[in-house]
Amino acid sequence: MALATGCSGPGFGDADVKPAAGQEPQEAAAKLDRERRARAAAVKRWGLVKAPLPAPPAPAKKPHLDTREGFEVEDHDGLPPVFTTVPTKDKVVFLTIDDGAEKDPAFLRMMGELKIPYTAFLSDYLVKEDYAYFKKMQATGVVLNNHTLHHRYLPDLSYAEQKREICGMQDVIEKRYGKRPALFRPPFGNYNEDTLRAARTCGIKAVPLWNEEVFVDHWDYREWDRDLHPGDIVLSHFRGKEDWKGTMPDMIRRFLKAVTDKGYAVARLEDYL
Repeated sequence: MALATGCSGPGFGDADVKPAAGQEPQEAAAKLDRERRARAAAVKRWGLVKAPLPAPPAPAKKPHLDTREGFEVEDHDGLPPVFTTVPTKDKVVFLTIDDGAEKDPAFLRMMGELKIPYTAFLSDYLVKEDYAYFKKMQATGVVLNNHTLHHRYLPDLSYAEQKREICGMQDVIEKRYGKRPALFRPPFGNYNEDTLRAARTCGIKAVPLWNEEVFVDHWDYREWDRDLHPGDIVLSHFRGKEDWKGTMPDMIRRFLKAVTDKGYAVARLEDYL
């Protein structure tokens, strides 16, 4: 005679159990409390004076992107827009990090534990030393974008050479990380009409530059007021003690202190594009 076990009947599997009335809000509150505690612990662990401000929800309607005045090429119609700030009234900035030279595991842990969004622009001659590092980065939700194969000064190159640099990096990112980028940043921020024509041919939709640049020991500003503005794009680089007087986590501490002190949150660039 077969005996029924205590968990074989309907209603006993975990998938069949529903919270009792009133239990859902309690579970949600408990989850939120755990997340707050984890964030507070991460803030302390990484040596921040203040907790970073939470970003607002992504806009339901994406801002319209135009090329910044003075950044146009001669025949810009139909070419990807070039901009340094995303039009928004949200008090947010966007962190972007270029090239891929430094591959610091502590940086990945810090950004993951603090849940700070950022966007990477990669050059193959540097990332090929350790494609897996950037795969780990991608797994946390970071979008990997195009910074050319060899980080050359593009205006000195022919259209065909520029196309090889840009489309070649599109191919690398698709092969290694599964998706062709929509964003491209020219090395040094320098480009001409051929650059943008080649980028469009390679599938690029937009060319974000930057309004500020943060280093481990100082900031540089494009604008005369030397201040942050809603929607500003901030540039940094994958660099460590070989190039800086500190580490990438040191740079992030400086970055977060400045934006938090000024009342800004760090938002995900792709949410606004």
